[in-house]
Amino acid sequence: MGMGLELYLDLLSQPCRALYIFARRNNIPFEFKQVELMKGQHRTEEFRKVNALMKVPALRDGSFTLAESIAILLYLVRKFKTPDHWYPSDLQKRARVDEYLSWQHVNIRGKGSKLFLTKVLLPMLTGQPLSPEKLEAVTEELNVVLKQFEEKFLQDKPFIAGSEISLADLVALVELMQPVGAGYDLFEERPKLAAWYRRVEEAVGKQLFQEAHEGILNAKNLTADKIAPELLEHFKHQLLKQASQN
Repeated sequence: MGMGLELYLDLLSQPCRALYIFARRNNIPFEFKQVELMKGQHRTEEFRKVNALMKVPALRDGSFTLAESIAILLYLVRKFKTPDHWYPSDLQKRARVDEYLSWQHVNIRGKGSKLFLTKVLLPMLTGQPLSPEKLEAVTEELNVVLKQFEEKFLQDKPFIAGSEISLADLVALVELMQPVGAGYDLFEERPKLAAWYRRVEEAVGKQLFQEAHEGILNAKNLTADKIAPELLEHFKHQLLKQASQN
C-alpha cells in the first residue's frame, strides 16, 4: 500500500466534488480512490476501515484517517499551506468563511439534496411519479434558503468572504449543482447568483469544474438497474422516511 495521501470519493457526492476540485486546483498530490455509492462500495468491510461511518469523502494519509468533508478541506489547507484566500488568515474574513460553512449543512446542503433525492431518486426507486405538490414544496424550501444565501452571505460582494474565492464559495457551488443535476436550473432567474457562479467556475478553472460535474449533470439518466439490489431497499427505506418528514 502506498503511504501517500488517498482521497476516497464518488463525484456524484457534492462534498466529494469540493475536495476533488480543491485538491486538483492546488496541485495537491493524491491517489483518487473511487467509492461507487450506487454499487454500495461505501458499505464494504474494506472501506469501513477507512471510515467507520461508511460515508464519502474520506481521507487516508499514511496511518491517519479522517472523515467529514469540511475537516478534510481544512486538513489539506493546513498541511499543504494553500494560498491564503482559501481560508484567510484575516480574522474577520476567516470568520465569514466559518459562518457560511457552519450554516450551510442543513440549509443549502439540506434543501438542495432533498430536491435531488425527491426529484431524481425517489420516483426511480418507487416507480411512482412525483406529485406536482410535493415537487413544489421541496422547490419552495430550496428557494427560501437561496434567498437567504444571496441576501446574507453573498450580498453585493464578488465572493462570500470578499474579493477572492474561499472554501465557502466552492462548498456552496458544488451543493447548488445538485438541484441543477435534477433539472432545476436555479441560476436562470437569479442574475446575481449566476454571475457569482461564473466567477467561482473561472477561479477554479472551467475545465476542472466541468469535469468534476460530468456525472451529476447526467444524473437524470440514472436507472434503478445501476443500483445494487440490497442498496435499493436501503435507499427506498431512507428516502420514504425522509419524504414523509415534510
